[in-house]
Amino acid sequence: MARFQPIYDIAELCSRKGLTQAILCPGSRCAPLTLAFVRHPDITTRTFSDERSAGFVALGIAQQKKAPAVVVCTSGSAAYNLAPAVAEAWFSETPLIILTADRPAEWIAQHDGQTIHQTEIFGKHVKKFFQLPQEYEHADSQWAINRIVNEAINLSFQEPKGPVHINAPFREPLYPSKEDAITFSTTVRVMDEYTSPFTLSEEQKKKLTSEWRTFHNTLIVAGQHEDDPELNQALSAFFAQHNIPIAGDVISNLHDVEKLVRHADTFLGQASNDVKKTLRPDLLITFGKSIISKNLKLFLRKYTPKVHWHIQPAGVVADTFQSITNVFNASPANFFQFLSSLPNTESFENQKQNNFNKFWEVEERRAVRTLEDFFPQDEFAELELVHTIIQNLPENCNLHLANSMSVRYANSIGLMAHQKGIQVYSNRGTSGIDGCTSTAVGHSLSNDRPNVLITGDLAFFYDRNAFWHNYTLPNLRVVLLNNHGGVIFKMIDGPGSLPEADEYFITRQKLSAKKLCEEFGFDHLKLDNKRKIKNLVKDFFDFDGKTKILELETDTLINKIIFDNLKEKIKKSYEL
Repeated sequence: MARFQPIYDIAELCSRKGLTQAILCPGSRCAPLTLAFVRHPDITTRTFSDERSAGFVALGIAQQKKAPAVVVCTSGSAAYNLAPAVAEAWFSETPLIILTADRPAEWIAQHDGQTIHQTEIFGKHVKKFFQLPQEYEHADSQWAINRIVNEAINLSFQEPKGPVHINAPFREPLYPSKEDAITFSTTVRVMDEYTSPFTLSEEQKKKLTSEWRTFHNTLIVAGQHEDDPELNQALSAFFAQHNIPIAGDVISNLHDVEKLVRHADTFLGQASNDVKKTLRPDLLITFGKSIISKNLKLFLRKYTPKVHWHIQPAGVVADTFQSITNVFNASPANFFQFLSSLPNTESFENQKQNNFNKFWEVEERRAVRTLEDFFPQDEFAELELVHTIIQNLPENCNLHLANSMSVRYANSIGLMAHQKGIQVYSNRGTSGIDGCTSTAVGHSLSNDRPNVLITGDLAFFYDRNAFWHNYTLPNLRVVLLNNHGGVIFKMIDGPGSLPEADEYFITRQKLSAKKLCEEFGFDHLKLDNKRKIKNLVKDFFDFDGKTKILELETDTLINKIIFDNLKEKIKKSYEL
């Protein structure tokens, strides 16, 4: 048996458990792992030199494939560079298998090259840390390696899903000789784990049935959620049965639900206290992860419900609105399917719920009408370009939204029910700008759908190594909102008026994407005249085999003025 046979068989085990995608970062100490995955016939491998970018590429692949992606890196600071992606995976509940190579334990902190303290390096941002034995000859070590990797993979799949870290110390020599063949054992043990479906218990159903009719101002709020046709159908049936408003940001992926309240952030930011009182729920039902809308958060924290039911399959509950009273460990689809089965009788109490829904519908229509009347503007700025791109998105595409203003612009515009097959992704676990492009690249590498990324300049240039690899991205389109700084610091209260704003908050920069496009062989479409927009958007969405970047360079102040004008227009609508 080859000395590294138990390590080579990690790739075989991953394959047998359905893990078919591996991102490999170059290095010497990780050679046994790298060779195992590269030479396995059923695993697709790609190499990325920048570990920070590689981690987010793997995150995107895992999101797209709905299965853990493997990341391999060498020892030392390489592992630390994976930390931002690992943290995002933890908070976004995305499964990753992080395999870090290491020096033998006795050489740590002995001035040996590329050695740091890698034990539990990711802290609380992984579901569990695992250390492999550093000797492989004994049968117990071989058993332990198989058991540990089985356990780690199973754990990454468990709800809530997330990253796991396996640290593997290797002694030299690290490379096989010319005579050594890398093969995979045919008798690798697979430990399959079977979980029960996340459904309501009979006791929970009794509680819901007895309490359901005691509430007459019920509101549903959806946080970030992956696209789930079963859930969308359940919510549509639920609304038809009970006439209860459902509010969801663009990242909730509920745009197929025709009656969805899509613009709560827009109108709650301008509505009077009297209006908000009419929108106050007595029962709040929530599911999903974070929401974008600060105005919705503030509204629900101030106008608290009497009762707050939260639905999630498992895990620690985040009390975002400071009001949770009951937690139901079930899938949201199962929960709303059951509520849809409860009868709805015509009564005065039921009319109260209908009136409550109308209050929310009136405010949603107000926001939609205002947006329809707001465009086009005389000055073509970022908000209008986002509006144009979202209106022209092809069916069955992925929309990626970088953090900061890009995701907020998109949330202000929203997706409508007739826009079919569009799946929305955004790194809102930590809401950082550091891997937005790399995550979109991961998606593009693992599917044939059109992938459209809307990003600001700081997020884009910060993550330019997303393109530093040898793989083509014919299905990737990037909309670059280049205001030469962090425009959000002009938008939010506080930093914009400070004398230090430009240098220390907005952080002015002079870059454009032209040279980057030349460097990587992308098409650069520069929107420098409003009259070009129709033809450029048509060219942009022509999937002719090349990556394309549509860049709009604008002035920060103009973007702020136009965004403020939209808010003011909403505010004035309440004065009519």
